[in-house]
Amino acid sequence: MIDVATAPAAVDSTAVRPSPRLQSLDVFRGLTIAAMLLVNNPGSWSYVYPPLEHVPWDGWTPTDLVFPFFLFIVGITTTFSIGGMVERGASDRELFRKLLIRSVIIFVLGLALQGFPDYELRTIRVPGVLQRIALCYLIGAAIVLWTGVRGQVVALVALLVGYWVLMTRVPVPGLGSTALAPDLNLSNWLDLKLIGRNHLMHETMTWDPEGTLSTLGGVASVMCGVLAGHWIRSSRVISAKVIGLGVAGVAGVALGSVWGWTYPIIKNLWTGSFVLLSAGMACLVLAGVYWLVDVKGYRGWPVKPFLVFGTNAITAYWLSSLMGIVLNWIVITSPEDGESLVLQTYIYEIFYARWLSPENASLAYAISFVLLWLALLSVLYRRRIFIRI
Repeated sequence: MIDVATAPAAVDSTAVRPSPRLQSLDVFRGLTIAAMLLVNNPGSWSYVYPPLEHVPWDGWTPTDLVFPFFLFIVGITTTFSIGGMVERGASDRELFRKLLIRSVIIFVLGLALQGFPDYELRTIRVPGVLQRIALCYLIGAAIVLWTGVRGQVVALVALLVGYWVLMTRVPVPGLGSTALAPDLNLSNWLDLKLIGRNHLMHETMTWDPEGTLSTLGGVASVMCGVLAGHWIRSSRVISAKVIGLGVAGVAGVALGSVWGWTYPIIKNLWTGSFVLLSAGMACLVLAGVYWLVDVKGYRGWPVKPFLVFGTNAITAYWLSSLMGIVLNWIVITSPEDGESLVLQTYIYEIFYARWLSPENASLAYAISFVLLWLALLSVLYRRRIFIRI
């Protein structure tokens, strides 16, 4: 959802032409967006291979890493974008105004997806993926704007430790509990108080995976990306940058895993252990992509499709999400048995479920969805159209 322009812009679906030096970042972003489309659009939610599902609560799967990878990328591009604008002489006031406008636009785009097409204000979900990106970007960018690298390290530590203290040392009002189980933790309680049950992901839930307090963990993921961005933007040779990312990745995975013994890895709460683990994994993946694209200079298949996704990422996510909603909104009558089905289920059953096992049919539908959007975005890419915020 963020495109890198010649001097990359955070949360900027943008793009002027991406700098060749940063094509690995576009590829990494495109890989993340393609993964988002894949896991968000199975043929049937009843038949999904376990690695393509979120864990119910604690622990993690590859799917749980997709969103934090994107926030990590937000942090990297924030470093580049603010650094580039400062070097061009932009004032703090001008920079903050741009950051605020971008955040508001992204938040509104996310809100526009919620409840489409009816927009029932009484029950519309307020949190969401784009809304979390907007908030985390704004807070993370403000920290970058008003502090140096040392201050950003302090901010990251303060976020991790402060959130840990809140979640494990502050009793939930009315319960006296400091547990991290669903319905029993401080984040859930705050969501109900500030957002209200009617505006969470489901009315039956007492928490939201993109809730209020857990946004602190999301900001920490952005700050991990910010520090990685400083490393990549430095004058070090590329090989040293790759090695540094690899070392940081191993350290992040190790620290997150060890911390997870006492502070569980919970994506729904975006715990500090989850932040470190996912940031470490992001560093490792980025190191591999960086080495392949920027060190070895590889640009062919399968790198090119991810470059296509990465240079129009916000367009890919927003429009594909809208398509997914529309496919589950349009109801048609099956000509064979007269049964009423939403269009997505009809397509899945006619073109996939008849020929494949349920899990393979569901996966094939998801892959087809990704390939469809690759084809559509390729038209924009060939015409050098990069939509920017």
